[in-house]
Amino acid sequence: MPDLTRNAVDVLPAEMLAEQLAMERPLRVKFGIDPTTADIHLGHTVVLGKLREFQEEGHRVVMIIGDFTARVGDPSGRSAQRPLPSPEEIDANVATYEEQAFKLLDRERTEIRFNSEWLRMEPEALLGLLAQTTVARLLERDDFQKRMAAGQPVSALELLYPLLQGYDSVAVEADVELGGTDQKFNLLFGRDMQTAYGQKPQSILTMPILVGINGAQKMSKSLNNYVGVTEPPEEMFGKLMRIPDEAMPEYFRLLLGGEVPEGPPNEAKRELGRRIVARFHDEEAAMQAEEHFDRLFVRHEIPEEVEEVELADYVGEDGARIHLPLLMAGAFRISSSEARRLLKQGGVKLDGEPLSGEQLDVDPTDLDGRVIQAGKRRFRRMRADA
Repeated sequence: MPDLTRNAVDVLPAEMLAEQLAMERPLRVKFGIDPTTADIHLGHTVVLGKLREFQEEGHRVVMIIGDFTARVGDPSGRSAQRPLPSPEEIDANVATYEEQAFKLLDRERTEIRFNSEWLRMEPEALLGLLAQTTVARLLERDDFQKRMAAGQPVSALELLYPLLQGYDSVAVEADVELGGTDQKFNLLFGRDMQTAYGQKPQSILTMPILVGINGAQKMSKSLNNYVGVTEPPEEMFGKLMRIPDEAMPEYFRLLLGGEVPEGPPNEAKRELGRRIVARFHDEEAAMQAEEHFDRLFVRHEIPEEVEEVELADYVGEDGARIHLPLLMAGAFRISSSEARRLLKQGGVKLDGEPLSGEQLDVDPTDLDGRVIQAGKRRFRRMRADA
């Protein structure tokens, strides 16, 4: 039997999980995720991969999509209250989560639940839930302690989150709950709630937090240092090639279950990129993504397929000139000020040749059919009659 605690940080209580695994019935293994963003990223897959290991040993994963708790906001790891997504954003994100999760999980051994099923409580039930703990217990949370010491507010809504998340364990009768190390307080609170409601408390297993591609902070969409599991292969491979050398052991250990291969760091990154892209797309996509990377960043060539932009939309009032900052703002969905900054810094090329940044108004006929490049990864082919 494989060691299901491999790479885990906490297994609590220490002996309980071993006793559970020796039982003759499949365990109900809980994992909760709030749909606060549209993407599941590689950081989430550290836990999802461990859940798949449990499934391969015959256990059942209960994946709770927190469509209700997302409206409260998880304070884990937060130095301030997080902005809450709108109900429309939550609903849109929910629609994508099952598809993304099943890139790793076995559908036949996965139970998908939404915690709005049981958390839309009548006032009497909610008061009963609130009676199961104390304010002092909730304020033991390290995140809250740090914020209060720094004079940062903690909202009553945030205090409610561990109660709601803990009640999820009661609702699905979880035997085990998995999460990142930043979820340890919430997972332990699930044990408290199960005990309060007369259930045998779950064991918990926490996994390390994957560092983002900048190598400095945890992977997070809000920090723009993430790799989404549904991103295009070329984008996924390119991001993975930016990982600092010192972060490579963590990526290989947590995502691939092995060690960094011997040899130049750049070759190890290429192997990581190919294997991750192949996992979430396929082998052919991985090879094409690597070739795309080489074309752009090794041979400095223009991509084979480039989105086109219609020049007529950007012709000035005189009908004869195009203002480059406005063209770039529309073509690349950036601000005019960012476009001017890129031009000034020499970060804009026309058919591979840097623009000086001094000539901001150009004749449309001088642009027709040519490729404008902003930074390293953004290209548009300009057409007078696209």
